[in-house]
Amino acid sequence: MVKILVTGGLGYIGSHTVVALQEAGFKVVIVDNLSNSSISVLEGIVAITNKTPEFENFDLRDKLKTKHFLKKHTDICGVIHFAASKAVGESVENPLLYYENNINTLIYLLQELDKKETSNFIFSSSCTVYGQADAMPITEAAPIKPAESPYGNTKQIGEAIIKDTCRANQNFNAIALRYFNPIGAHKSAKIGELPIGVPQNLVPYITQTALGIREQLSVYGNNYPTPDGTCIRDYIHVVDVANAHVVALERLLNKKHQDNFEIFNLGTGKGSSVLEVIQAFERVSKQKLNYKIVNRREGDVISAYADTKKANEILGWKAKSTIDDAMDSAWKWQKTL
Repeated sequence: MVKILVTGGLGYIGSHTVVALQEAGFKVVIVDNLSNSSISVLEGIVAITNKTPEFENFDLRDKLKTKHFLKKHTDICGVIHFAASKAVGESVENPLLYYENNINTLIYLLQELDKKETSNFIFSSSCTVYGQADAMPITEAAPIKPAESPYGNTKQIGEAIIKDTCRANQNFNAIALRYFNPIGAHKSAKIGELPIGVPQNLVPYITQTALGIREQLSVYGNNYPTPDGTCIRDYIHVVDVANAHVVALERLLNKKHQDNFEIFNLGTGKGSSVLEVIQAFERVSKQKLNYKIVNRREGDVISAYADTKKANEILGWKAKSTIDDAMDSAWKWQKTL
């Protein structure tokens, strides 16, 4: 069995990707420091797949432990790197945490992988690298604008580091997957988004408000230049995102890549406003949500949705689920917690 390292593999997208990898026949080893995840997620993965991935609990910011880990696991054939802090708002408040966690861990991993005869690396990137794009939908060729947040900047810097590594070492193969907005949960409701403390993302805040855990949802601004005045994003089911990682990994392992550094957008190609997401939730849950309009939030872009042509045609991947599917699965997951 081909062994794959998934860093941050007990996190939201990481855990769904571990499931997709195990279902595709890969052997998985997870590294996670549990700073934004829970060991209970491992039980969910096992319950879905009937397979137990290897798990090591340590922080990739520890350079020596990272080095020892990769020396021990010399049979790793590919790495999917999720381990990073990911909240836009928090990154504005605590930029140094984001630069340390998101950049140092990447460098320490790449330094060890660069010593191998060949390496296959999938990077968890983000549409935040585009900043406020000039035109919609956003293609991979869109100019990289100044980041709107330290989080977005760490993804821009991360991509640049990987690109330079690939340029210097032709045996280092990497794909950066620029996600738009992953939402939803596994259909089994055994894994899903599990925010620690107050959710930073829209959908878990919606589901927690509906369940009474949160008193009210704040909608940040209704005076944007959009049809209903609220921000527009490309919301994509997390299982579709997870499946894209398997497709991208197989592309590298099967040497189907055209360049040793490739970039693909992961989205549905359709933008939905915050109010449309709320309406989708109300449709599937059959209940009204308590929300209010408040001031805009620093770091938010007005609109971002993907041109998915490159991922559809070259990567051979397409999002399959609707926003209603995603909201329905998120609601089922929330009710099991």
